[in-house]
Parts: sequence; C-alpha cells; structure tokens
Amino acid sequence: MPFIDSKITVPVSDEKKEKIKAEFGKALSVMHKPEDYLMVGIADNYDLWFGGKKLDKGAFVAVDVLGTPASADCEKMTSEICSILKKELDIPGDSVYVKYGGTKDWGWNGKNF
Repeated sequence: MPFIDSKITVPVSDEKKEKIKAEFGKALSVMHKPEDYLMVGIADNYDLWFGGKKLDKGAFVAVDVLGTPASADCEKMTSEICSILKKELDIPGDSVYVKYGGTKDWGWNGKNF
C-alpha cells in the first residue's frame, strides 16, 4: 500500500507526470513493495524554501508504506527518486528531501490490510 506524494517547485506537464509516476513505480521494487496498489500524488508549481532560500528547482517527496521500511531500502529509494527527478525535471539531488513513513494499519476498499 505505498503512497508517494511529491511537491515539486517547477511546472510538470501531464506527459512528465505520467513518466515520473511510472518511474516511481519501477523504483519501488528496491523497497520490496508491489506497484499494484501504488498511489502517486504530484503537486507542481509548489513553493518550497530550503535554508531560508526559496528554491527555483526543488522537491519534497514523502514515501509511505505498509509496515516498517528498512533503512537500507530507504537509502536505495532516495537514490532512485533523486535520479528520476534529475533526469525528468533537472532537479538537483541537493534540492530534494525524501521522508519515509510506515504504518501497521492501511485501509482500502472498506477494510484494512
């Protein structure tokens, strides 16, 4: 039950959103999570500040999963996310924050997993 929520400072076309969504889905394999139930949110033209300075190109990405993610898997996923955002939107890795969260309860379709 992964959810990858992105807040991105630059405009993102629908075509790029589809590409990023697909790349996030592939990258999720490093966390041993299936893409089958992946939900992705992409908010573009989002204002972000880092160290008191407004970012021209930057992103905040939150990755939430069912269970507790392993630190080593999170590290691999951070690398993947930074690579995807650099390739697709030319956002440098030092302007990307990635947050991880896990939960033991995740609901869908009227019940919990």
